[in-house]
Amino acid sequence: MATASPNTPDHSRDASAASLALRQVLEAHRGEQHIVVLQNYPDPDAISSAYAHQLISRRFGIETGIVYSGKVSHEQNLALLKLLGLGLLPFGPDLDLNQFAGAVFVDNQGTTAGQIVEALEAANIPALIVVDHHAPQERLAPAFSDIRRTGATATIYAEYLQAGLLDMDRGKRDHQLAATALMHGLLTDTNNFVRAGAEDFGAAAYLSVYYDADLLSQIMSQARSKQTMDVIRRALGNRVVVENFSIAGIGYLRAEDRDAIPQAADFLLTEENVHTAIVYGIVTSEGEEILVGSMRTSKLTLDPDSFIKDTLGKNATGRYFGGGKMSAGGFEVPIGFLSGNQDDEYRELKWQTYDNQLKHKLFAKLGVEPPNSGGSGAAGKPKGTTP
Repeated sequence: MATASPNTPDHSRDASAASLALRQVLEAHRGEQHIVVLQNYPDPDAISSAYAHQLISRRFGIETGIVYSGKVSHEQNLALLKLLGLGLLPFGPDLDLNQFAGAVFVDNQGTTAGQIVEALEAANIPALIVVDHHAPQERLAPAFSDIRRTGATATIYAEYLQAGLLDMDRGKRDHQLAATALMHGLLTDTNNFVRAGAEDFGAAAYLSVYYDADLLSQIMSQARSKQTMDVIRRALGNRVVVENFSIAGIGYLRAEDRDAIPQAADFLLTEENVHTAIVYGIVTSEGEEILVGSMRTSKLTLDPDSFIKDTLGKNATGRYFGGGKMSAGGFEVPIGFLSGNQDDEYRELKWQTYDNQLKHKLFAKLGVEPPNSGGSGAAGKPKGTTP
């Protein structure tokens, strides 16, 4: 298995070795058709990296289908897809997996695309490539793995381009679009370079030769939808602030509005004396319900990946309910047997149960007693103290 090591003082050598190893894998599978798997709710980093991978693959005569589950609802994501002319394939039972000779995982390691991974395994389609910047998840055993703690997966793909996996030409529209999209992925995943490392700045410098600044500005200037603003409003009204954590349950929301959860977490993080925000709700889609949450932090010593895994643990099959990267994380807990549209009283009881259970786990992790009442500014007491 070709594997790129995490960032070290020899980062440039690692990047060069990874580019060469990827070239060898693609050459060995020349002329095949691959499925590129994105996380359930793909973000700009995933979308831009998948587009770059598609362009690179074509050099080796490899056709790709980019597949995801869930929904794309964030206004910037929709604008990015329209700009790229990229038709993502929604995963479903009608998708013929037998057309693919191998699977590529971009900006994820299969843990946030469980349904697709299970279907691929059932169809005996091997995992060929994993390129990601999150903490290692140990879910897949691909022929090639490049998992590095860079600010974005877009950084890794920019390095592939710079290494010559694609002969970049600013006069070619698709190359210009790829650079623009990767720059967008870099900006969003590094919080406008606030959390960027040297390798991210290096990637941005390379992309700056090819990207279209006006197009990037158009993508990033998309206004928030009314539904997103409503989710942010609910998060503000329901937040509990304890130990510099802002924790907010927002109740039920449609799958189409799922991308509003991380946006609400980003917003709560801007409050004074808050270094970490966690927002969660029950996402409903065609009778299925999942407790979905997003975590954002500005505390350098807090690792979202470890925090989420320690707090929520694993499911019955031994897989973690979530994980993360530097400064951000997410989780999904299937509602399972209790899913389904019932009367309002049943839904409210169900929400209260999951809301209380998650808050109990979070407060236990933080070492505080649950507050007596929710609402803005409510705070818990350290365990062992008296009222």
